[in-house]
Amino acid sequence: MQTLLYAVLLLAATGLVAAVVLYFIAMKFKVDEDPRIDLVAEKLPGANCGACGKAGCRDLAKALVEGGNPNLICPVCSNEEWAGVADMLGLHADTCEVRIPVVRCQGGFLYGIHKSTYEGYNSCAYANTLHAGENGCKYGCLGLGDCTRSCPFQCLTMDPVTRLPQVNEAICTSCGTCVKACPRSIIELRYKNAVEGRIYVGCRTQDKGAVAMKHCKSACIGCGKCVKGCPVGAITLENNIAYIDFTKCIHCGACVKACPMHAIVNTHPIDPEAAAIAEAAEAATQTVSATAAASATASAAPTATNAPTAATATNAATPTNSTNAASTQPTH
Repeated sequence: MQTLLYAVLLLAATGLVAAVVLYFIAMKFKVDEDPRIDLVAEKLPGANCGACGKAGCRDLAKALVEGGNPNLICPVCSNEEWAGVADMLGLHADTCEVRIPVVRCQGGFLYGIHKSTYEGYNSCAYANTLHAGENGCKYGCLGLGDCTRSCPFQCLTMDPVTRLPQVNEAICTSCGTCVKACPRSIIELRYKNAVEGRIYVGCRTQDKGAVAMKHCKSACIGCGKCVKGCPVGAITLENNIAYIDFTKCIHCGACVKACPMHAIVNTHPIDPEAAAIAEAAEAATQTVSATAAASATASAAPTATNAPTAATATNAATPTNSTNAASTQPTH
């Protein structure tokens, strides 16, 4: 019994000493943390998607509270939610345009010209290192779903008919994870507002027109008709591919009508006011062209009129000279 008592006392004394030592160690290395970090973290979506450039939502909250980077922003939060975070920290929140991912490829099974069948590991990143694609286009969507598996909100699904990713705009948070997951940079974040640029070129090929048409029926052939038809200069042509700047696009639809390959995608109705601007610009262009043609015709008309006159005068003069020459000859 006495041995048991000594053992209990020894264990109690050891525990007490260990507790005291751990207490002083904890006080020595204690790190004071701002309680606002937890409050801010609760207001963030908690997806830990990394779209803000931080390891997770709590890491972002810590960076916001410490104020080390004023340009930090959570693309998943709405403007109202972000304003609430800013009010908590006593800061001003700049509103940002809501963006949505678009898939810049229309190949798939509908328009892609099928040439081979891939039978291998189900990964776009892996298949991209092995072959150009089942239609031979090394710039097109491989259709193996890396983007859908990377989305933390399950906003992307693979269309069973086209084998192209589809975006559910209702639940998409524009975190940009799918953009990073695509090995061919086919997915791009663009303004969600229809008036500000939901028209885009659904093609990424840099092949010349003849080669591109062998791979896809709706490939951009780099003809430049959309560039000429845009009234605001929002379209550029580089490396055989047209690109629509969504920060300049007014959603007039002129490029959609001009494209002979139907490579330009329009996901929303055309803006009537912008369409009127495009029509006015086109009418002005036609008027200038007609005026220039009329001026060229008018300037060429006197030359054409004077030419026969000179010829007539020459012809008239020729017989006269012949007669005179004949009259001066001696008569035998």
